[in-house]
Amino acid sequence: MTVTLMHYLVLAAILFVVGLACIIAKRNAIGTLIGVELILNAAGLNLAAFARYQPAFQLDGQVFTIMVIVLAAAEAAIALAIVLNFYNNAGTVDVDQAQELQG
Repeated sequence: MTVTLMHYLVLAAILFVVGLACIIAKRNAIGTLIGVELILNAAGLNLAAFARYQPAFQLDGQVFTIMVIVLAAAEAAIALAIVLNFYNNAGTVDVDQAQELQG
């Protein structure tokens, strides 16, 4: 069986939908963060797949994929710091109780 661009696109779409469902369904900040990471991974997978199957997009796709990975790592570090700070102050990671963060 040959893996084609369509297989990668379907996998990326599934990752995106699972991430979006995780963001919508979870009230836990960590669950929401995992959903965001899944969506970023879906975008990175799309960029890598297009870089593999489109010769004109080869180097650009790899560079953008690395940029997405770096942005996802930075986003995860900052979000975890915010969640830990909120947990230390409120004793929970429930996003519904994060009303105190609004100015």
